[in-house]
Amino acid sequence: MNKKVLMIAAVAMTALLGGCANTTALEESVANLGNKVDQLSAEVGSLKSEQSKLSADVKGAKAASMDAQAEAKRANDRLDNMASSYKK
Repeated sequence: MNKKVLMIAAVAMTALLGGCANTTALEESVANLGNKVDQLSAEVGSLKSEQSKLSADVKGAKAASMDAQAEAKRANDRLDNMASSYKK
C-alpha cells in the first residue's frame, strides 16, 4: 500500500514539475498581455485628452450661449421701452 502511494506521489510530482518546465510560452503570453495593457493605457490617455478638449469646448459654447441670452434680453428690454414710450 505504501509503495502505491509513493508511486502515485512520484508520478504526480513528475507531472507537476514537467508542467512548470514550459516557461517560454508563459513568458510570451505575459509579454503579449503587457503589450495589450500598454496599448490600452495609450488609448485611455488619448481619450482623456480628447474628453478634456471637448469639455473646454462645451464650456466655451455655454459661455457664448449665456452671452447671447443676455444680449437678447437686453434687446427685448430696449424694445419694451420703445413700445411703452410710443403713443398714438
